[in-house]
Order: sequence, then structure tokens, then C-alpha cells
Amino acid sequence: AFLGVLVWSWFHAAVAQSSSLVTANHVLVKQPGFPLYVLPLVSAGVRFVHFLIALPLLVGFLIWHGGRPTAAWLALPLVAMVQFVLIAALAFPLAALNVRWRDTQHVVAALLQLGMFVTPVYYSLDNVPSGLRGWFGANPMAVLLESWRAILLRNQWPDPGPLVGLGVGAGLVLGGGMVLFAAVRHRFVDEL
Repeated sequence: AFLGVLVWSWFHAAVAQSSSLVTANHVLVKQPGFPLYVLPLVSAGVRFVHFLIALPLLVGFLIWHGGRPTAAWLALPLVAMVQFVLIAALAFPLAALNVRWRDTQHVVAALLQLGMFVTPVYYSLDNVPSGLRGWFGANPMAVLLESWRAILLRNQWPDPGPLVGLGVGAGLVLGGGMVLFAAVRHRFVDEL
């Protein structure tokens, strides 16, 4: 459960904050020459640092309960990178949309709250009836949580198929989000 909460908290906090990045930093947005692309990346990065600060506590719990580092732990940077790209992929369009439609941040907060219950944060996918597991496979955070759990709890390499698919999909969404952000950023100052 602690692992699920830790991974979900990074995602939840970064995505929730991303929707109000431009509106909350209107002073920076109005600065000539300020690189607006930095804001969504900073949001994901700051929450990643918080995640890294809590990670030694998790590793301590794992060792205390008999867990030992294995070669599978070498996949941890890959899983973290995929999660970072996913967060950034959501941050760019959400930050841009919230400038025009200010209720975006409230909709995102409600969806994240709902998302916690349909993501195996406090439970394992093994506890989900087999007929519903396919639906959970469509949830990108379920894929990431299962990858984190495979590495840290079961000492196994994560399933590469879903993880690579998620990474490619998140990369494509990131590209599209950056294009959307670039297309509307010239209107940010006027709409703030």
C-alpha cells in the first residue's frame, strides 16, 4: 500500500498542480523571454524530487521485511522515466487548457480523485476479478504501479510490452501536448 501511495502521490500532485501552472504563475508568464516550456517540466520534476526523498524510506521498509535489491532494480530508472514522461504529457495540455477554461483545474481534481479508486493504489491487480483486469490494463497508472510492484515487491523485471507501449503512447501525447501549448501560448498574457 505504501508503494502504491508513493507512486500515486507523485502522479496526483504533479498532474493536479499542472492544470494551474500558467494561471498561478502569471507574473512569470508576463516576463518577456521567459521559457514557458519550463513550467510543466518543473511541476513534474519537483514532485519527482519529493518521490525520491521518500524512496529511501520505502527501501528501508522493504529491507526490514526481508526484501533485498536484485538485478531487476536496474529497471527502476526506466519506470521512473516513463512515469515522468506521462506526467509531462498531461501537464502541457492541461496547463494550456486551464488558461482558456479555468474550471479545467476543478475537473482534473475530481477526475484524479476518481482515478485513485480505479487504480490499484491500495490493492494489487491480483485481487481484481479476471474479467475486469483488461479494463485496468487500459489505465496507464495501473501499468506503472504493477511495474513498480514487480520490481520492488516481487523482484521481477516489469512486463516490457505494456511498459514500452505506455512509454511510446506517453511520448506521442507529450509531443501533441507541446504542440498545443506552443500554439496557444501567445494568448496566455491576454487571457490572464
